[in-house]
Amino acid sequence: MEPFEGALSEIRAIIEKLEGGNLSIEESLALFEKGVELINFCHKKLGEVQKRVEILIEGAGGEVLSKRFDLED
Repeated sequence: MEPFEGALSEIRAIIEKLEGGNLSIEESLALFEKGVELINFCHKKLGEVQKRVEILIEGAGGEVLSKRFDLED
């Protein structure tokens, strides 16, 4: 499993545990902090991917072409 997908899976598991409501305040806080770290990681990775896509669609004259990124193209 890729790191990004693994992080998303872990975020989902954390949400389920927090929504279960059977945790102490310390456990809840620790899971919340871990979730924030994972979300920040995912946000950073998405930013990196966005930059790579922009580089790939850069026009010959150096201008960035406005093109919708579609996985099916």
